[in-house]
Amino acid sequence: MDLDSNRHAVFKLTYHLVVVTKYRHKVINGEINERLKAITKDIFENKWHCKLIAVETETDHMHIAFEGYPHLQLSKLVNNFKTVSSRLIRKEFADYLKQFYWKPFFWSPSYCILSTGGAPIDIIKQYIENQEKPI
Repeated sequence: MDLDSNRHAVFKLTYHLVVVTKYRHKVINGEINERLKAITKDIFENKWHCKLIAVETETDHMHIAFEGYPHLQLSKLVNNFKTVSSRLIRKEFADYLKQFYWKPFFWSPSYCILSTGGAPIDIIKQYIENQEKPI
C-alpha cells in the first residue's frame, strides 16, 4: 500500500461519496454526465487537492471515490462540491432542467460518505465504474 504524507503525518484516507438528484429525478443524461465529471475533477483536484480514484453517474445519482488528507473537512468539501456543481449544471442546462425543477434545485440535501478502509479500493473502484451509464 502506498501511503501519503505531509510534514507531520503518514496517511491513506480514501472515501466513497454518493450524491443524489433532488427528488431522485432521472435528469443526468450523457451531456450532464460528462460535464459533471469535468466539474468534479476541477473541484476535487484543483480546489481541494484530493486525488480522484473513480467518478461515475447513473441517471439519478453520482459516485465519487477519492483520497483526502488528514485536515480535510469532509462536510465543507461536500457542501462546496454540491453548491458549485449544482450552480454550473443549472446554468448550463437550464432549458432541459426546467421540466423537472421549478425552483433552482439539482442535488438533494442528503448525501452518503463512507470511508473505504473495510473494502479494497479496487473493488470500490470497479463498483463505481460498473454503474449503469446515462444515455
